[in-house]
Amino acid sequence: MTTGRRGLQPRKQPRQARAELTRQRILTAAAHIFAEYGYAAGTTNRIAEHARISIGSLYQYYPNKDAILAELVTRHLDAGAAAIRNRQDAEEPESLEEVLRGFARTVIENHLDDPQLLRVMGEQAPRSPELFEKIARQERERVAYTQDLLERHPEVGVEDTYVAARLIVSTIELVVHVLIAAPDPIDTTRLENELVAMLTRYLTAAPSGATEPPAREGV
Repeated sequence: MTTGRRGLQPRKQPRQARAELTRQRILTAAAHIFAEYGYAAGTTNRIAEHARISIGSLYQYYPNKDAILAELVTRHLDAGAAAIRNRQDAEEPESLEEVLRGFARTVIENHLDDPQLLRVMGEQAPRSPELFEKIARQERERVAYTQDLLERHPEVGVEDTYVAARLIVSTIELVVHVLIAAPDPIDTTRLENELVAMLTRYLTAAPSGATEPPAREGV
């Protein structure tokens, strides 16, 4: 769902600890309600009831459920970006496979919400221009970092590191989201192992057009 900025912004930003706690209760309740009832039945009345506040109090913070869902998506994106930055700032393992495993695991850990909530965020959340820009900016940052890593890692065999970096970033993010949010979500350990194996083989394969050297006679 694509929409403009109007109607997606919180009505007020909490300035006191008590107000911030109320906002957090609304968001926590909304995550639970969307996960249990889905988007259509995840009404503001249900959210307010689960948060144990009046519907009037809820509307002091958010104009509608779209604004609440948009903030849940923003928090999800911000948490993922922070986790990725922490991974990038940590000391890199020597093995390319372990580097990829670290990034795959980080993305998987950011998708351990209820599968139904992930589906609601992915399929029903409104998309404002600001949200599109946030997604694009985070992707650009990850691609730039990944391309730099590919260009300096001795195990990498691909020639077009820019395209490879975009493939790696998109594959990890999209595959993890789709398979964990599926009605029959895949085991995360098996997902991590197979995803890392697939990407490692791709990155360490011989460049396109390369051939094996001919075998010596008598060998």
